[in-house]
Amino acid sequence: MLENVDITNILFLDIETVPQEKTFDSLSDSAKALWTKKANRLKTDEETPDELYDRAGIYAEFGKIVCISVGFMRNTTNGKRLRITSFSGDSETDFLQNFADLLNSHFNEPQHLLCAHNGKEFDFPYIARRMLVNGVKLPNLLDIAGKKPWEVRHLDTMELWKFGDWKSYTSLELLAHIFNIPTPKDDIDGSEVRGVYYEENNLDRIVEYCQKDVVTTVQLFLRFKGENLIEEENIDFV
Repeated sequence: MLENVDITNILFLDIETVPQEKTFDSLSDSAKALWTKKANRLKTDEETPDELYDRAGIYAEFGKIVCISVGFMRNTTNGKRLRITSFSGDSETDFLQNFADLLNSHFNEPQHLLCAHNGKEFDFPYIARRMLVNGVKLPNLLDIAGKKPWEVRHLDTMELWKFGDWKSYTSLELLAHIFNIPTPKDDIDGSEVRGVYYEENNLDRIVEYCQKDVVTTVQLFLRFKGENLIEEENIDFV
């Protein structure tokens, strides 16, 4: 039950991903052939593998992570504060290792949990797969092989909202709206991340967008627990 969950034991996170290459034509011949097989199962009507390549970023086999933003609550003399930081860059291996180091050093006890919106179907497995591809040893919180369901320390705000109903996807944006969680109006859309990364070369903009989603996820979790939202002045971006 959520009222028994200590929020200071949770690492909230969100990731942003893009295709591994800027364009379909930039792929090696073997990668083109493999993406074409994948695209043939995705396409409708007359769509080509080239036209579908913008969607490659949502698949860990054809995409890569460009940002992981995390947030965690700390107890201070003036109450709880939310600390937000990010791991990002063009070298996926480097920042995945840095993220793994954070988990190994500070989120490696039995009481610790990970939380993301749609994290169980997207963020957590995507990070784990990309760590394996990049030769990064899986931290305990992501290494779920052989664990019983109740031993997996993952929370998912979308799953919590479903209450066992598996028929539909509910966006973080929609839940923020119905729970009256204030969100910035200047966010880019998730579908624009590829263009911002490859066309604008503006990783900072992606990081800012990713961090705002982490803040919203934390606020949504607080709503689920029946607690007050954390005030903006109590959020530290580092």
